[in-house]
Amino acid sequence: MAKSTLWAGASGYAYKEWQGSFYPEKIKAEAMLAWYAERLPTVEINNTFYQMPKATVLEHWAEVTPESFRFSIKSPRRITHDARLKADAAADSVAYLYRTLESLGPKRGPVLFQLPPFMKKDLPRLNEFLQLLPAGHRAAFEFRNDSWFDDEVYAALKEAGAALCLSEREDSTPPPLVQTAPWGYVRLRLEHYSEAELQQWAARIADTGWQETYVYFMHEPTAPGYAQTLMRLAAA
Repeated sequence: MAKSTLWAGASGYAYKEWQGSFYPEKIKAEAMLAWYAERLPTVEINNTFYQMPKATVLEHWAEVTPESFRFSIKSPRRITHDARLKADAAADSVAYLYRTLESLGPKRGPVLFQLPPFMKKDLPRLNEFLQLLPAGHRAAFEFRNDSWFDDEVYAALKEAGAALCLSEREDSTPPPLVQTAPWGYVRLRLEHYSEAELQQWAARIADTGWQETYVYFMHEPTAPGYAQTLMRLAAA
């Protein structure tokens, strides 16, 4: 069996708080992405939740990062929080999102659809929304209401080739690690992880059988180090 690929990084990269630890003490904001991409293979862009950047910005991101680098993009809130996955309300925004992401070329990784905690399971709505996704959508869904975690939802995601995001948070019990796609998406949101805990995650991910897994740590100064440690442990 071919060895799976682990892509580990942070949720965002443009943090002044990282200067002096991950970044040099003095670094221009526009130089951060290239520095980050020389040391980590992927980043999760969260600002797209509030506003999608212009295609020219995405083209620049692609230009300053290595060929193997991957961007995961959080879906705009107008799709997940305003339209709440209603197909008729979200259709234009979904089309615009994927059309804009074409500017990243082969560096586009998954697209994360993070639902609000108050949004409960609505299987018909989910099924209609999944029909909007284009071929090669690489969609991952982060449900934050426990009502979504059942076999009907897993089957719908699997049929669409979408991944169930596993998110470990301080304020909630992690959902089950269920394989609904050949690849996985994991968000590790605790503030502190020991090496033993990261070793457990590396083993857990390896046991899934995913062809590749995207893992993102919270935007703390520790995130780059955690990502590098997780990849080292997974490769051992």
